[in-house]
Amino acid sequence: MTHALTGDAHVCGRHTPEDKKPGWWDEMIGPGKAVDTNKYFVICSNIIGGCSGSTGPQSIDPDTGKPYNTNFPVITVADMVRAQKRLVEHLGIKKLLAVLGGSMGGMQVLQWAVDYPDAMDCFIPIATASSFTPQNIAFDWVAREAIKADPNWKNGDYTPDMPPDHGLAAARMLAHITYLSEESLGRKFGRTLQDKAEFDFKFDFDFAVESYLQYQGQRFVERFDANSYLYITRATDYFDVTAKHGGDLNATFARVKSAALVVSFSSDWLFPTEQSRKIVDALLHNGKEVSFCEIKSGYGHDAFLLEVDTLGRMVRDFLHYRQEARNHE
Repeated sequence: MTHALTGDAHVCGRHTPEDKKPGWWDEMIGPGKAVDTNKYFVICSNIIGGCSGSTGPQSIDPDTGKPYNTNFPVITVADMVRAQKRLVEHLGIKKLLAVLGGSMGGMQVLQWAVDYPDAMDCFIPIATASSFTPQNIAFDWVAREAIKADPNWKNGDYTPDMPPDHGLAAARMLAHITYLSEESLGRKFGRTLQDKAEFDFKFDFDFAVESYLQYQGQRFVERFDANSYLYITRATDYFDVTAKHGGDLNATFARVKSAALVVSFSSDWLFPTEQSRKIVDALLHNGKEVSFCEIKSGYGHDAFLLEVDTLGRMVRDFLHYRQEARNHE
């Protein structure tokens, strides 16, 4: 299991009864669920460069005794996957049944399939693409500029008691807009005013959607590190699974040996269906076994977390089919 941009290893369940929320894909993974933990052993690790346990900018540099901050080395999606592969080897697992994930997790899935073609029986990239578009890179640039413009950022050398929370919150608000769709925003908020009956020009919360975004930004800074956000978003910008093959997607996927289930969502404008179709076309060009579905949804990019019933049935049936095929080999 590979997590998305700001996810972590807590993919399902609760660590303690006092936890307010379960893991980020709890509706998908667990006993009797789509990824049934009565049948399958699930592995999800924190990506390197993050701030949830694996080495990242807030980790201590042994040469200085201080946090790496922006002295942390450049990381790529391929580096994240390489670390995951070493974890799997450390656990003594010779071959995985499946590697699956959505969004940046889907990028990692594609990297797994290309870099380690013998390591899995199947792979399931969800709501993702083989490379980042210029539009997505542009959104990331503005988000990083918001962080860097916060006076507390201090070229990355901020202290734990004075982090660049305003910049990080603004970056999260911008990103959160890209995860939604016009339909979902309209359905949830419309043009409803927030705690007022008339317009004014105090430039506080006028609309409910503004209050919602502010809340999302505030919640985010409670759990994430600004420098990690800079590094991880840059890693997604650099992502191009075809990089070692001159930009040729057909040549890249010639290396693939496992079956694929590719899933997109109709209202996802961050990773639109046409990008998934390119992946499918390249796999078919190479004669690979591939199934594809665009799920009709109004949730936008977040549909991969919210359309659990439809997506769950597909994933459950695909894993069952691949497990049965594996048992008969």
